[in-house]
Amino acid sequence: MTGRDPKAIIDDGVMGGGQWLAVLVTVGLNALDGFDVLSISFASPGIAQDWGIDKATLGWVLSTELLGMALGSLLLGAVADKAGRRPTILGCLVAMALGMLGAAHAHAVAGLLPWRLITGLGIGGTLASINALAAEVSNRRWRSFALGLMVIGYPLGGTIGGLFVQRLLTEASWHAVFIAGGWATAAFLPIVWLLLPESVAFLDRRRAPGALERINRILTRFGHPAADALSGAAAVAARRSITDVLKPGLLATTVLITFGYFAHITSFYFILKWVPKIVVDMGFAPQAAAGALTWVSLGGAVGGALFGLIATRVSVKGLTLFTLFAGALMIVWFGRGAADLASLKTTLAFTGLFTNAAIAGFYLLFAQVFPTHVRATGTGVAIGVGRGGAMIAPVIAGYLFQAGLALSVVAPIMACGSLLAAAALLVIRVRDAD
Repeated sequence: MTGRDPKAIIDDGVMGGGQWLAVLVTVGLNALDGFDVLSISFASPGIAQDWGIDKATLGWVLSTELLGMALGSLLLGAVADKAGRRPTILGCLVAMALGMLGAAHAHAVAGLLPWRLITGLGIGGTLASINALAAEVSNRRWRSFALGLMVIGYPLGGTIGGLFVQRLLTEASWHAVFIAGGWATAAFLPIVWLLLPESVAFLDRRRAPGALERINRILTRFGHPAADALSGAAAVAARRSITDVLKPGLLATTVLITFGYFAHITSFYFILKWVPKIVVDMGFAPQAAAGALTWVSLGGAVGGALFGLIATRVSVKGLTLFTLFAGALMIVWFGRGAADLASLKTTLAFTGLFTNAAIAGFYLLFAQVFPTHVRATGTGVAIGVGRGGAMIAPVIAGYLFQAGLALSVVAPIMACGSLLAAAALLVIRVRDAD
């Protein structure tokens, strides 16, 4: 295989242990996002009590991180396409750790919000980078499964982190939540440094001095033979710009897939943010509400893994369309209510399975529709705008409930986000990107 295109060596070669380790690191990095989203929810009651803030102010505390994630995805995805996936991830981890540790020592809302914004910026940049890197570190046969595994990090982090935080808060204050999150994030710095190499496709495209030597060290580490030269296609790609996502060749794709992700995220976050309150309103105990959200996360973890495995055999676009329709159906079914807790948990588990599987589908599609030179940029744009859907979904549902609409009406309305995503996806032409 010596002398072949460096990227082709990765694409067509055997998936080595070093590559699987790198994928597992991206799973862990995505889990930090899931942990942080639920940790702020758990910490918020203590923050409100200690500082005596009202619900409107608390809303800013809960939303500032999402704003930071949106900005981080939009801005730092482009950095990952210019400076590299690995250094961007390392820098984002530093920002996340500092942001969480800083939040732990805040004494007022004005001091807390900047730290939450910094944390969100780091997470947003990390999400855009790990999607590109997980795709580029994997071979063609296992790429879909690797991306599916990466996606399940979010619900796993939410589940495991949520259970940990619940126990932590029985003995400590809300400050301990951010301290634990900060140190957990810092612990990933040496892990990323040791186990997460730079993308061969990125190095091949950038053609920096010494690129071939770096590529061959990575190929050797993965158990592959060395390449004799950089690929000819990389010379053309090196002249491309990250602004190509907004030029005629990719603009329609960027708009459609970004809108699709945004629309589906509104449906997904309606479930993620409103389930505890809705379950209590159904007449179940608050403890049952917390358990119900756990079932959503568990179902989501299973859904992401299954999607990645099945996507190695069937069309990613077709499978994503199926999960979008199935997810919308389950949200409507959830809106019908449940006679007992067991049936409610089953409904929520399947809702989480299909809605998170659809998110896995979008992550796989990002890797397919955006070429290497704009993969992190395009992914960042889609995720950044999608976080807007995460921010407005709870608000839209809140206004609908405030208007006196029943859950049986609100749920179908919120499920329309997944249907709109499916409509956008039908128009997109999907091909394997370089």
